[in-house]
Amino acid sequence: MIHTLYLVGTPIGNLEDISPRALQVLGAVGLIASENPARTQRLLARYDIDTPMIRFTDAYNRKKETRMQAVLDALERADVALVSEAGMPLLADPGYELVQSVLAGGGPIEAVPGPSAASAALSMSGLPLSPATFVGFAPRRSSARRELFRSYAGQGRTLVVYESPNRLLETLVDARAELGNRPVSLSCELTKLYEETWRGSLEEAIDHVRASTARGEYVIVIGPEDAQYDQDR
Repeated sequence: MIHTLYLVGTPIGNLEDISPRALQVLGAVGLIASENPARTQRLLARYDIDTPMIRFTDAYNRKKETRMQAVLDALERADVALVSEAGMPLLADPGYELVQSVLAGGGPIEAVPGPSAASAALSMSGLPLSPATFVGFAPRRSSARRELFRSYAGQGRTLVVYESPNRLLETLVDARAELGNRPVSLSCELTKLYEETWRGSLEEAIDHVRASTARGEYVIVIGPEDAQYDQDR
């Protein structure tokens, strides 16, 4: 009989942002499958948890099948917790194919909800929360990014996009080209010491990023074309 796969949300920065239930599950399962064991170990050490860990990521095709099989084999013996590097698993993080395999085998899956950079940034953006679409990480190539943004033009929805600091400017430029000068918020270092959320228009955001130093991964929240900010920026 296959055991339970737990999808456990972990802090995106502040190690205190974890639920008692998440800590209980992490301490009780037979194995933790972690995208980044070194980072997860810091969390476990903080709360005196010594559950064994293996690395799990589906980013590398050469090792994907072996790593997924290792988790499936572990589920034959005991419950397993899947954690991403930070936040909720599967939200622009590994795990989709693993979940599909467990479901196909009739295994139980439980979510242990926790922090998410997407929901945190969206809630602070001051932009309409519904309808909203989580895009995940924008494509690396400009042509693919522009095609993505073009597909949402005219839909009147808020977009939530993850981006690295080194591609932040280019992504904003592509969004402006395809979506027009919409309102936007830029959040970085969420729950950390230098947390910042900047709000303005896409044109202002481009100027802001050109004049500053981007750090950490960003959550870009782009509002519908008719949305406006009433508060001071």
